[in-house]
Parts: sequence; C-alpha cells; structure tokens
Amino acid sequence: MADDAILSILTELEGLQNRNLSTPLAEQTLHDLHRLLHGASDDPETMVLFYEGLASRNIAVSSLTQSISSVMEAGPGPGSTRISLLASDVYLSLILAPTAPVFTLFNPVAFLSLLHSVRRFFKSRPAGQPDEPGSGSSGGRKRGGGRVRKSQRGSIVRDGEGSEFGILVSVLKMLELVMDLIHLDRFLESLKCLIQTVAEIPVLSLDSFPGSGNQYCKLTELCSRVLCKVLRPEHGEVAESAAEVLKSLCPMILLGKSQARNFALSFVKDTMMGLTKEFDGVQKAVINLPKYLAHKAPEKAEPRALAVESIMEVVRLMEHSAQIGFVEYVVKMSEGKSNLRLLGVDLLVILMILLGDTLLENEDSVDMEMRDLWLGNCLQALLKRCSDSSSVIRARALSNLAQMIGHFLGNGKNISMFKEVLGLGEGQSSGINELLRKRCVDEKAAVRRAAINLVTKLTALMGGEFDINVLKTLGMACSDPLVSIRKAAISALSEAFRNFPHENVAIEWLHSVPRLISDNETSLQEESENLFLELVLDRVSTAGGSSADRVLTLLQEICHGEVVPWVKKVCTNLGKKNRLRPRVALTLQNIIRESESLWLSQSMPIERWTAPQGAWFLLSEVSAYVPKSVEWEFLHHYWQLLDKSAERGETQSFPDDGGLLGEYNATEPDSISWASDRVFLLQTISNVSLELPSGPAADLAQKLLKQIGGFNMHPTEVKAHVKALRTLCKQKASSQEEAEALVLRWVNQLLSEASGILEKYVSEEGSRTNNKEPNFFTPPRSKNRSSRRQTKSLSRATNAVYTIGSLLLACPSADTSTIIPTLHTIITSGNLNTDPKLKKLTSSSVSFKQIAPSLYIQAWVTMGKICLADGKLAKRYIPLFMQELEKSDLAALRNNLVVVMADFCVRYTALVDCYITKITRCLCDPCELVRRQTFILMSRLLQRDYVKWRGVLFLRFLLSLVDESEKIRQLSDYLFGNILKVKAPLLAYNSFVEAVFVLNDCRAHSGHFTSQGPRAENRVFSIRGNDEISRSKRMHIYISLLKQMAPEHLLATFAKICAEILAAASDGMLNIEDLTGQSVLQDAFRILACKEIRIPTSRGAASDSPEIEEDVADPGASSSSAAKGRAISQAVRKGLIQNMIPIFIELKRLLEAKNSPLIGSLMDCLRLLLKDYRNEIEDMLVADRQLQKELVYDMQKHEAAARARPEEASTRAAEATARSVLREVNRGIATPPLKSLSVPKVKDPNGGMGPTSGGSRSDRPREVLESLRRKQPFIPDGED
Repeated sequence: MADDAILSILTELEGLQNRNLSTPLAEQTLHDLHRLLHGASDDPETMVLFYEGLASRNIAVSSLTQSISSVMEAGPGPGSTRISLLASDVYLSLILAPTAPVFTLFNPVAFLSLLHSVRRFFKSRPAGQPDEPGSGSSGGRKRGGGRVRKSQRGSIVRDGEGSEFGILVSVLKMLELVMDLIHLDRFLESLKCLIQTVAEIPVLSLDSFPGSGNQYCKLTELCSRVLCKVLRPEHGEVAESAAEVLKSLCPMILLGKSQARNFALSFVKDTMMGLTKEFDGVQKAVINLPKYLAHKAPEKAEPRALAVESIMEVVRLMEHSAQIGFVEYVVKMSEGKSNLRLLGVDLLVILMILLGDTLLENEDSVDMEMRDLWLGNCLQALLKRCSDSSSVIRARALSNLAQMIGHFLGNGKNISMFKEVLGLGEGQSSGINELLRKRCVDEKAAVRRAAINLVTKLTALMGGEFDINVLKTLGMACSDPLVSIRKAAISALSEAFRNFPHENVAIEWLHSVPRLISDNETSLQEESENLFLELVLDRVSTAGGSSADRVLTLLQEICHGEVVPWVKKVCTNLGKKNRLRPRVALTLQNIIRESESLWLSQSMPIERWTAPQGAWFLLSEVSAYVPKSVEWEFLHHYWQLLDKSAERGETQSFPDDGGLLGEYNATEPDSISWASDRVFLLQTISNVSLELPSGPAADLAQKLLKQIGGFNMHPTEVKAHVKALRTLCKQKASSQEEAEALVLRWVNQLLSEASGILEKYVSEEGSRTNNKEPNFFTPPRSKNRSSRRQTKSLSRATNAVYTIGSLLLACPSADTSTIIPTLHTIITSGNLNTDPKLKKLTSSSVSFKQIAPSLYIQAWVTMGKICLADGKLAKRYIPLFMQELEKSDLAALRNNLVVVMADFCVRYTALVDCYITKITRCLCDPCELVRRQTFILMSRLLQRDYVKWRGVLFLRFLLSLVDESEKIRQLSDYLFGNILKVKAPLLAYNSFVEAVFVLNDCRAHSGHFTSQGPRAENRVFSIRGNDEISRSKRMHIYISLLKQMAPEHLLATFAKICAEILAAASDGMLNIEDLTGQSVLQDAFRILACKEIRIPTSRGAASDSPEIEEDVADPGASSSSAAKGRAISQAVRKGLIQNMIPIFIELKRLLEAKNSPLIGSLMDCLRLLLKDYRNEIEDMLVADRQLQKELVYDMQKHEAAARARPEEASTRAAEATARSVLREVNRGIATPPLKSLSVPKVKDPNGGMGPTSGGSRSDRPREVLESLRRKQPFIPDGED
C-alpha cells in the first residue's frame, strides 16, 4: 500500500512539474501524502523511498513545498478550509518526518501560508457549528476506488484526527515541535506573524468553540505552549519577542469578561512572570506592560474598570522597585490628557491601597521612600484631581478618595498619616475642608454627590472636628434640586449627627433635615420622620447621665423659630402613624421635675424658675397622641406654680448655658420664656382634656375664663387660653349643640367686656385731647402718675383688641355689632393729619397712630380677622386695607397687612385679584422682614394657584434674586431653581426678552414694553444704570433664568434676542442714543456671549430629566443619543449664527456712524461667538468677501489690542517704579529692608499714612470725607 501511495504521489508531482508548479495538489494526493507521513513513524524506510523517488524523477523538494503551499492558500470553495488545514498538517509533518531536509522544506512563504490557513479556518467557521468528522469535500480524483477513500477516511476517523478540530490540534502540536527544529531569528516577519496568529486563536475560537468546553481549553493550552517556545533565545532577542507577545495579548487583556481575557492574564501572570527570573528581556517587557495597557485602555466606564483590574493584577506580581516605578508613572500620567487623567485617578486609589497595605504589614520597619511616595505623591495627585477641569474626573477622584478612606478606616491604622496629608491635624490649615466646600456646591450633580459621599467617609476621620462651613454646605445640599443629592446630604449629615452629636452638628441637622417633611418626594418625607424619631425622640426618651447635656442642647434648639414649624409637622405625621412612644412624654416630665428639684436644692425662689427650653414645647406636641402618658397631677402642679408666678408678676428665664441649673440672676426676668411655658402647658392640657377629671376640668375652665377676662395677659398666652377653654367646653359637653352654645355664651360675654374697655379708652383719649388745659402751676405738677395710668389703660385696651381677634377666630358666629364702629374709629384715625376731608367726616380727632401705635396696629389685625368671618364687611374694607398698606410708614403694620391680604386672597380670591400688583410693591419694601414675608406669602399663593404668573408679577419677583438679604436670595434661588422649573418651565423663556427691557427701565423701543403701571413704580423694580454693580446684578438675573431653560429654549432665546433687540437696534426701532437703550443693547451682547446660553455638551434632548444618573443601563445607546443631540444642537446653533451675522454687520455700521462706545462690546460678543467657527467665516460670508475681510481684520486687531493692553500697563508700572527708585536715590533715601516690604502701608482714618509716615495730614474733617463717600449719584427728574 505504501508503494502504491508513493507512486501515485510522485506521478502527481511529476505532472505538476511539467505543467505549472503553482497548481495545487489534488485532494486525493493530499490524503495519500497525509497517510504516508503519519505511517512513517512506524516505518522510517517509507520516507527514504519517497525522497529517493523524488530524486529519481528529478523532482525538487522545493516544488513539493510550493505545491502544498498552493493548497494552503486555496481560495473559497466547498471544503476548502478543511483541505487548507489538512495541507498545513501535511507540511508540518514533512518537516518533522525522519530524515527530512528541514532547511530545504522550510520556506517563509509556505510558513506564512500555513498561518493564513489557520486564521482562515476560524474566520470561515460559523458560530456554534458542530465539529463533524470527515466533513471535507469528496471532490477529489477517483483514484484508488471508492472503498479505498472510504477506508482511508474511516481510518482517519478511528484515529480521532479526521475532524477539523483534530487536524487543528495536530497542526498546533506539530508547530510547537517545529519551533525546536527551526530557529526564527533569521525570519523576523514569520516570527511576528506566528505570534499574532497564535495570540488571536483564543479570541477567534470563542464563537467556534465555546469557552466552557474542553476543546477551547485544549486550544488555549496549545497556544500557551507555542508562545512559550517563541520566548526562547534561539528565536531572536528575548526582549523584542516578549514585547511582541505582550502587544498581541493586550487586546485580549482589554476585552470584557471572557475566557480569552482569562487566558491572556493567566499567561502573563503564570508563564511570563516565571520567565522574568530567567530572562531580563522578559522582565523588562512585563514591567512596561502596565504602562502600555494604560495607554490602550478604553474610555467607557465598564471596560475601563476591567482594564484597571487587569493592570493591577500584573502590578501586584511585580517586584517592589517595579511597583514604585509604575506608581511614579501613574502620578505623572494623572497630569496628562483627560482620558489618561481619568484612568490615573482609578489607578491611584488601588495603588494607594496596595502600598498602604504594604505599609501596614511592615509597620515596624516602614520604608520612608514608600511612605513619602504614598503620602506626598499619590494622595496629593488624587486631591489635585478633585479640582480637575473635567467634571467626570472630579467626581471620580472624590469617589475614589472616599473609597480609599473607607478601606483604611476599616483597618483602624494610618489615621495619623491621613490627617497629616488632608490637613486635619492640630495646628494645620484644613485643606480638605476648603475642597469639600467647593465641591459640595459644584455645578455638576455627580460631583456634588461624590463630595457628599466623601464627607460621610470623613466623618469618622474628623472625629467630630467638623468645619462649620462644611456643615452649612451639607445643610444647603439638603435643598438641592436633585432628589439623589438631597438623599446623600441627609445621609451624610445624619451620619455625622449619629456618631458625633455635638452642638454645631445638632444645630445644622435640626435646621436642614426636619424641613424635608414638606418635600415633594415621599421617600424624603419618610426618611425625615425616621431620622427625627431615631436621632431626636429616641435620644430624648433615653436621656440621663452623660447624655443629659446633649439632650438639653437638642431641646433648646428645637425651639428655634425656623425649626418649630417642621418639628410640629414631623410630630403630627408620626402621631398619625402611631409611632410616638409614651416614653418620650414620660422622660420630658422627668426632665421638668428634675429641673425644678435642682433649682430648689440651691435655695432659689421657685417663682423665678422656668423649665429647660423646648421641654414644654415638645411635650405639647407629643401629648396630643399619647394623652394617657401625661399625669394630671403633674399638669395641675405646674399650672398652679406658673399661675402664682403670673399673679406676682415675677418670672426669671432659664439660663442659656445648657444645664438643668444655671446661675441665678434676679435682675433679668424673661417674660417671653415664662409666657411660652404657660402657652405650651395650656396646649398640653387641651391635648389631654379627655383624661381630666370632671371637677378639676370645671375649675380649670372657670379660672381660664377669669384670666382671659382680666385682659392683662401676654399676647402669646391669649390664644392658648382661648383654645384651651374652647377644647374643655367641647370635650366635657354632652352634645355638639350644647358645646357650641356654651362657647358662644362665654365668647359674647368676653366680647362685651372687651368692647367696653376699648370704648372707654377711646372716649378717654378723645376727651383728654379735646379738653387739654395749660399747666400754670409753679413748679409744674408731675405727670408720672397720669402717665402710668395711661400706659396701663393703653396696655389693657391693646390686650382687649387682641383678645377680640382670638375670640372671633374661635367662634366666628359671635356678635360684633358693637365692636366694628370702635375699630373703625381707630383704624381711620391714622389719616386725620394727612386727609382734611376725613377729619371732617369722623367724630374722633385723636390720631391713635401717633399716641398708641401698638393699639393702632392691633386694630387693623383684628379688623382683618373680623373680615375673614364676614364676607360683606370684607368687600367694604379691603380697599381700605390696601390703601393703608401703600401709605403706612410703620414696618410692623405693613408686615401684618401683607399677612392679612394673603389670607384675604385665599378666602376672597376674586376681590383681591385686582390688588396683587400693588401687594408685590412690598417686595421692594425698605424693611427686610416685610420683603421676606411678602416673598414667602406670595410664593405660597402662586404655588397653590390663588395667584397666576401673569403681567408684571414674574418680573417683579426677579429682583429678589439680587436682594440685599442673603436669606431672601436663597429663597429666591430655591423658588426659581426648584419650584418654577417644574411648575412653569416655560416662564423664564417667555419672559426673558421682556425682562431685559424692564430691568433696564427702557421705553426707547417703539414696539416693546407696554407699561402696566406708572413710570415711577416701574423704576422701583428696575436696576437701571451702566455701572458695574448694576450690570452684574442684571447679569446674575439673566444667568439664573438661562439655567432654567431646556436646550431648545436656549436656542430660541438666542434667536429672540437677535431679532427683538439687535435687529430692532439696526432697524432704528430701538433708540441707541438713549441711555436705557444702550444698556439694553449692552446686556444683549453680554447675554449672547455668556456660556450659559450655549448648549451644554452633557445635555441631551429637551425632555431629559435632571435626575439622570451617571451610570445608565445602556451606556452605548445613551452616548450615541447624546452625541446625536449635540450634533443637532450644534447644527442649529451654527445656523443661528449664520443668520445673525448680517444683523451684526448692519449694527456695527450703525454704531460706527454714531461713534458709539458699544462697538467694543459688539466686537467682544462677535469674537466669542465666532471663535468656534474661525475656519468657516469665509463660508458664512461667501456673498460678500470684502465684509468678511473687514470683519476678520477687526477681530484680529481687537485681539491684538487686548493682548497689548496688559503689556502697556506692566511697562508703565515698571517705568513708574524706576522713576520712584531714582528719586529716592537722588534724595539719598536708603533702600528699606526686605522684611518691611511684606507689610503694606495703610492710611489711617484721619487721612495720613500712619504715625511714622512723612505725608501731610488732610485738612478736611473726617465727617466731610465720609459724607462724600456715601453720596449717591443724582438722577434728574427730567429723564422721566
């Protein structure tokens, strides 16, 4: 059989030699040769006969190689892949056969063909195709008969080598053996192609042979063995071979999680790391591998994270010196391009953890070089990236820093080193605090979230030493527009309060977290309730021992005016959910008892005692839901105690030192604290009235009625007494009708008494004024007794008026017929001196506004309460209320009238609607309290749709953004940034251009700004002027509005400004010779040039929510859609700029003709707009080349002038300095010592240069200079 096969093969080769050597062998001949070569291992003489036959027929061995190579390079066709792979097997078998002429058979071209056949096998194999034995083509020549072919194929199948996979395995095995025979140092291209092909097999075979099967594992094992052979010195320079191998493996290392990535990493870690000890070239290549991977790492988050993981797996196995070198490289890399900085931030934190763990393991013998590298380089580089120009890098650096701190805090070591670098040690400037303050208010949400998370991690590291500004920043973050930021801020602040309940932390927590009970997000409301229950109520219920002082501080801060409303709402919600525990009420009672006991133990007078601040308040809120926990004996005792103190008229406030017992001070009584205790005690009694015994309840009601009828209580007590008395009547009455009748009876009784007191006072004052007699006594009689009597009468009358209002709120159906005329007399007496007609119509000649302003104010408030209960009366008096609001010079009265008008707006919306514009004038009131009250009340009405955002209302609210008061500015920012952005998203866009005209008080536009009020009133709500302060205020308002707009609205606003301002100016509709018209035009230039009107690259479509997180489910789709949105936006913006260039050209000509100073502003705006389209200016102005040249020339000239100005200024400064030095030299003045140069000379208040200066003092008095400094610019009335 072997002789027949040899004869057949030789005949085929002889025929090919006579025809064309490039003709491939027939398939049957290839099979015969394959069988012959595989049988040569058992019979070596077979190959001897074969080569002798070749020689006898003059067939060169190279022709055989060329014919086989042709088969390996066979084109596509049925079974061509398998035949090509079989030819590769035959070729390698020829080389490995006994007595084979190896160097004659090896040919670089044939070797490359072999490698190509292996690649072609994987690329042409469909994914998941089953590997069938004998799947080759049967198209060979019919020699030897069908049974022979069948038996041949059968023999191949029985040997397990007939399948394509079997042939491939055989090729790889023989390729490994060939590497021992042939040294590829002379064939570098063949070596490079071999490395690349073998390195690609694990990737190419992922689809053909699933990674979990034995076939894939076998292939990767063979590839690993071949690559090991490549790294031998006989195949060339080891360093170059190792570099080529690693370069080929890098794509697999940077792949996603797969078996190919595992193979590449395993080969590097297990095989190449083992060779580093044997070959220096391999070690050098492995050391450079992490650097190469860093430069090839992808930018997307998940692949980048895998790249970092792969890099660190290699770095961990490197020697210590190599690790140090890579760390230094990463530190330098963090200063490079944005993608390298981002990767460097991810690597730094892992490297620091790696180095830190090494430091912890060798704590006794710390390598100072490593410590300095860890602290001085890595941590500093990471801190520097926290202030990177890219928001993504800033957020990532902050997150990684928090991760690193959390890791080392878990070990409990290296705390001192962290504090040293972060600046948290004693006597160090806290650099991390300054960083946190900036990053917590960063413009990007991801950065703010990462900064807040870092604060949470730093809580334990700071050890309670919190910077007050950082705490305030966290408090502000609790009101962030994004829900996720608010949640993170609550978590950070609560974690700090939970671990370190210091006073400053408690204060900031109480001012920031409980207010979220009114948040729109339900989850935040629930979180606020849970945290208040855990951190406040639970601590109060367990007060005692060392925690007593902290609980008292907590109770004291709960009484703060800004905290009280939220605490009430939180307690109400918790009570409705049955989550308030009786233990809280019991503990509060014990705190009050203990305070009294400590006071008495020091022999202090009991009538001067008051309970710890906040105890009665919190008990009054909790007792409504746990009434059985409050003892009647407790309430009765303290009611009698406080009642006796009231009768004596003596009280003493509790000291503010935070203890249960403070320093006694009998000279500073605090009636407000005493009255508030009585108020909260009465509220507590009302809450537990159902639990009171009948007898004590009746006695208490009688006493309450008597005290109300005395009309001598503090105003804060009146309402509490009325409410408590009303509650007792309703709870103890047998029916609803009986309760209402009982309440009405005592209300009418008290109203009658109060009316009598008020009428008596009015008549007395009237008669006293009309019967005023001159005093002829010598010496004049003393009026002290009369004054005291008048003061007491006024106080009682004022209390009676206030009581009337409280009674009418409790019982609106009471009879007020006798009260209204008296109140009318009082409230109309304020205009007697200014309105002579009114003086003739009224019966009283007394101006209570002058002699009794408190009574005058209370009369207006009480009349407002009566009007709330009587609609007909309200219709008559609302104009009078509005008139008084406009003309009153009493800030307290204006504040109360704003509250009254807001209540009228809710009750009588149609009646008050026409006065809303006049009410908004109080937004510019000289009193801050009135402005803030107006802003809050009007904002609530707008949110509840009692008032609509129409007319000038929105424009008048804009001035609150730049109010003098910081609190009003914060409220305004929250209104525009949070509420209006959701409730009325188009409001800023629709009113933007009009706001430009209104804020400049411009009426120079013939087709814009129709006035809705007198000029003087509109001027109050404008910020006219070209000074820097006015321009900056207006610009702040414009930027605040632009930030609320969606991308498409920014583009539309850009177009509207060009059309309605710039085009109007060029067409003559806007008078640019008018000062206000110039201001409008200059504002338009600044708006078009600001960065806020540009489309942010991070924004997508208009419907994007501000809650979009950094990590999305499909980052590829998100990035593609974002890129598409940016492309569309940029295209639209480019079109807008192309359309506005003609407007700028015409406007520039007009300004030049008028020699206007606005040309500089126009050129600055145009330069900023066209800086991104500098290469396209010619295309934009293709219709007029001359104009294009002029525009480019003007832009270049302006830029050159801008660059020259600083140089000229510095030159002039240098010349002035030189002249000064020369003058001093000529006068013989010595040069001052260097230490004196660091201290600037400051003028003293008298105008001199200090006591040692030789300058002459000013002859002008200090008062004159101060008055000139405060002098305001004069605006003539003629401008109206």
